[in-house]
Amino acid sequence: MIGIGSGVRVLVAIEPESTDCPCCAGAMHQIGEDSSSRPDKIPAQFRVLVTRRPKYACRACEDQVVQAPAPARLVEGGLPTEALVADVLVAKHADHTPIYRQVQAWARQGVVIDRSVPTGWTGAAAAELTPVWKQMKGELLAQDLLFVDETYAKVLDPGRGCTKTGYFWTLACDQRGWNGPAPPGVVYTYFPTRAQTACRQLLDGYEGLIQVDGYAAYKAIAKERPSELALAHCWSHARRAFFDLQDEGPVAKEMLRRISSLYAIEARIRGSSAAERLAVRTEHSRPLVDDLHAWAHQALEGLWPKARTAEALRYMFNHWDGLTRFLDDGRIELDTNPVERAMRPIALSRKNSLFAGSDGGAENWAVIASLIESCKLNDVNPHAYLSDVLTKLVNLWPNSRVAELTPWAWAAQNR
Repeated sequence: MIGIGSGVRVLVAIEPESTDCPCCAGAMHQIGEDSSSRPDKIPAQFRVLVTRRPKYACRACEDQVVQAPAPARLVEGGLPTEALVADVLVAKHADHTPIYRQVQAWARQGVVIDRSVPTGWTGAAAAELTPVWKQMKGELLAQDLLFVDETYAKVLDPGRGCTKTGYFWTLACDQRGWNGPAPPGVVYTYFPTRAQTACRQLLDGYEGLIQVDGYAAYKAIAKERPSELALAHCWSHARRAFFDLQDEGPVAKEMLRRISSLYAIEARIRGSSAAERLAVRTEHSRPLVDDLHAWAHQALEGLWPKARTAEALRYMFNHWDGLTRFLDDGRIELDTNPVERAMRPIALSRKNSLFAGSDGGAENWAVIASLIESCKLNDVNPHAYLSDVLTKLVNLWPNSRVAELTPWAWAAQNR
C-alpha cells in the first residue's frame, strides 16, 4: 500500500483505436470507464534561474539611471539558490546522504562540481541559521523539564593526521506524553569533550528537572546545585542490564516481568494529563515499585556479590531516587526514550559520513541537525522550512523577530 497523499495528478486517457461499432459501423457513445492510479516520479532536475535587472535612463537627464538592486545571496558571489542549499542540507542531515554521494548523483545529470563547493554552502547556511539555533536553545532551557543525553562523533584532527572523538550533547523537550503546552523540539550542542565541564556549560543557568541516564556528570552537577537542578533517571537503562542477563538465572527474568508491568500502566495513560497520570501511578504503579524494591533487596542477598545480576541490582539501587521520581510528578516519563530517538539521526549521519571535517564542521552539523530534527517533530517539511528561512535571513530578517523562525513557530504560522 503506497500513500501518494496530495501529489500532482496527471490524467492519461487511453482511447480505443476506433469508436465505430464493429457490427454496424455506427458511432458509439461512452457508457462508463475504468480508472486506475499508479505512483510515478520525475527524477530531480537541476535548472538555472536567470535574473534580469533592466536599466532605465532618462532621455532628458543623462546622469539618471534606475535599476532594481540585486537580490541578496546566501553565498556572496556564489551560484546556488537558497532552495538548492536547503536540498543539500536535507539530503545530508535528514536522509543521511554524505555530500560526496550527492555530488556523484549530480554528475549523472551532467552537473560536475567539486564536493568542497557544497561543503562551503553548508558552512554559509549554518552561519545564517545560528541565531535561530540559539533562539531554540534558549527556549528549551526556559522549560522546567528536559531530557538530556550525549553521543560521540568522530572529528578530523588535522594536526595529528587522524580523527578524534567529539560529543553531541542533546537537549530535548517532548510533552506530548502528558499533553503539555510546549511544542516538541531538540537542540544539539557540540563539545570536543564528554567531561563535566561540557555538561556544566550546557546546563549553565538552567533551573528545573532533567531526565537522564546514569552518567556521573549529571549527578555531580545536581549535587553542586541541589536547589536548582533535580534528576529523574531512566527505567529503560536499568532494564537493559537485566535483559542481557535473562538467560543467567530467574532473578533477571522476574525483574523484567515486574518492569514490564510498570510499562503496561504507562501505555494506558499516555496522552492523559499530568494530574491523571499521577493519580493512576499513585494507585497502581507505587505499590508495584514498593514491592519490586523489597523483592530486589531480598534477591540481592542471595546472590554472589560479584555476579553480574548483583551488579545490575546495585546499579538500580544507586539510582533509586531518580528512578522513582516519576511517582511524584505526572510529567516525568518512565525512560529517556524521547532523547534516545532524537540521537538516532546523529548516529546515522555518523555512520554514513564517518567524521566531521573539523570542530567547526561539527558545530555546523549540530546547528543544521537541530533545525531539521525539530522540523520532523513538528510535522514540518524541512526543505520548505529551510528554503523559506534562509531566504528571509539573507534578506536581513530583523533579530528582534528571530523567534518567528523556529520550526515550531514556523509550523504554527504555515499550518
